[in-house]
Amino acid sequence: MSGAAKAPGTPVALSTSSVYPQRTPDAFEIAARLGYDGVEVMVYTDPVSQDADVLCTLRDYRQIPILAVHAPSLLLTQRVWGREPWEKLRRAKDLAERVGAGVVVVHPPFRWQQEYARGFEKGLAAMAEETDVIFAVENMYPLRVGGSEVVPYSPHWDPTELDVPHVTLDLSHTAASGSDALAMAAALDGRLAHVHLADGTGAPTGPIPDEHLVPGRGGQPCAELLALLSGTGYRGMVVVEVNTNRAPTNQARSADLAESLAFARQHLSLAAGQAR
Repeated sequence: MSGAAKAPGTPVALSTSSVYPQRTPDAFEIAARLGYDGVEVMVYTDPVSQDADVLCTLRDYRQIPILAVHAPSLLLTQRVWGREPWEKLRRAKDLAERVGAGVVVVHPPFRWQQEYARGFEKGLAAMAEETDVIFAVENMYPLRVGGSEVVPYSPHWDPTELDVPHVTLDLSHTAASGSDALAMAAALDGRLAHVHLADGTGAPTGPIPDEHLVPGRGGQPCAELLALLSGTGYRGMVVVEVNTNRAPTNQARSADLAESLAFARQHLSLAAGQAR
């Protein structure tokens, strides 16, 4: 179990993507064993991640709540739940309602999803009126191909430029885009509803600049952002979404996830203590 003090009112959850290549059930076991407050389910090709009944069984068996659902918005999940993007969001919303999650994380549309992109903001607002689940649009980043910058998202990769009421701020993505995470959080103000805690250097090799390092191992202001959340009455959660697929053993993976949880709890607690 993590020995770090819990910050009142700020749950720290584990994204099931953080245990890859282990599977969704392993994420529930690790999250419960390490003392996370809940999990965020990444819906992907693992059938368990798509099945509300099985997820509820895991939730109840491990005694750990499902706090958020990440819709299948990635390139590698383009065929999960079909190809129609609105149907994917509807199914993500239904899954969240069935498992008791309050948040659906969604990426901005890809440029080639032209009809979806044109109606994204209004369509998302219409869906939000039908449920208590909030749709939190995640900040993404441009890609670099052959020395050129390619933007694969529309209307924009930066949700501060979108007319959406709720936003997910991902610190690995701010590194990848070269954004100022603290300035983005300040600009979002009350629209900031969800945080993906990770780190990045902003200068990885290869065309995909998204590292999802353990917080504190890159150049992002992870500690400062956690302090900002505690100091401004943030009501959302912090979700650890790190890449552990290069961990040499399952024990090393667990150690990285325990370190991430301790980092989050430490800096949330320090900020909360200073605010009192």
